[in-house]
Amino acid sequence: MTISRRNFLTSTSAAAFAAAIQAAASAAADPQRPRIVLRSSWQTVNIGDIAHTPGVLALLEKHLPLAEVRLWPSKVDNGVEQLLKRRFPRLAIAQTPEEIARALAECDFLLHGSGPSLVATKDVARWQKETGKPYGIYGITFSSTDPAVLDLVSGAKFAFFRDTVSLQFAKDQGVKCPIMEFGPDGAFAVDLRADDRAEAFLREHKLEPGRFMCCIGRLRNTPYWKIHGREMTAEDHRKHGENEAHKEADHASLRQAIEAVVGLGMKVLVCPEDQSQMAVGKELLVDPLPAKVRDRVVWRENYWLTDEALSTYRLSAGLFGNEMHSPIMCIGNGIPAVVCRWKQQTSKGFMWRDIGLGEWLFDLDDPKLDRGRIVAAVKSIAADQNAAREKVGAAREVVLERQRKTMEVVGKGVGLIN
Repeated sequence: MTISRRNFLTSTSAAAFAAAIQAAASAAADPQRPRIVLRSSWQTVNIGDIAHTPGVLALLEKHLPLAEVRLWPSKVDNGVEQLLKRRFPRLAIAQTPEEIARALAECDFLLHGSGPSLVATKDVARWQKETGKPYGIYGITFSSTDPAVLDLVSGAKFAFFRDTVSLQFAKDQGVKCPIMEFGPDGAFAVDLRADDRAEAFLREHKLEPGRFMCCIGRLRNTPYWKIHGREMTAEDHRKHGENEAHKEADHASLRQAIEAVVGLGMKVLVCPEDQSQMAVGKELLVDPLPAKVRDRVVWRENYWLTDEALSTYRLSAGLFGNEMHSPIMCIGNGIPAVVCRWKQQTSKGFMWRDIGLGEWLFDLDDPKLDRGRIVAAVKSIAADQNAAREKVGAAREVVLERQRKTMEVVGKGVGLIN
């Protein structure tokens, strides 16, 4: 019997599909399928803190597809639970005490997700004490000298630090974890999308894809007292004073960069990473601009979630500002991004050097910094987008390689890879 090429391809594709479905069903029914509890999702008032979780989930989905993952979050309110479920419809989220206890009993491995520190120290300690099962740490900044925290990191199967400054600090503190390496922030892997909303926003504000850049302002200390509507503490007053002392100098170069981009015939979108930054952007970036420049600047007055922000960044020519996680998401998606940092943001900004983007990192605490270099870097991205994207491509390859190698270590830790 003769089988046509078309029928052969159709029949073999159908057979392959059926085999894949059967394998997936078998894996789902397999009681030996490794179960990972991901401790992550620290808060929802910042799209970067939101991004940690879908980034690590996407990495686990890609590199360890046979693992069952349960999320143990701090917060998934403000629409974030729905955001995660749209992208990961099978994701189980343990929120009640009963669900958390069941996750501790049934899961084989705890993975602490990316963050500014070992954020869930108490929960890692609880896991260690109550279960005695293994755990690992994925993509954190680290600066603790607390002996209890140092012991927890030493007791992990692996600890990946999102900047090499943190890695060296951990070593200097005598941490003895068997595998300690540079491991990029999980947010590099975020692939959430809300293209319809992003495109509608661009149309409404006459922003053309590839003909605008994004800019984010930030104060030295996030004014959580404003975000959460609470009375200020003595420490809040200290932080507010620090913000006031630095805010003009920290935004002057960004305004100059905005003017340079507008001078090239492009527009600028001033947008937020957290819920306080709409006001920051208006006060310190938009309002002081000359009228003829301000006419070419769009101010986003409403907070957004990670999916719409990333879809917007993907349509831009690049991003610059005083934030970190919007640049991380940009580089992970092939978009140029310039980072300005200071000590109040911890050492995380130095990861730009670690992935080969030192020319786009500016330490505003450095008294020798020529701040005109910030303007020049932003202008060069706008003027030669092809060259800028080539630079991003090289950095992204560094990130992808580290993701592959770190996920291999995670796979060995949970027993999926020998």
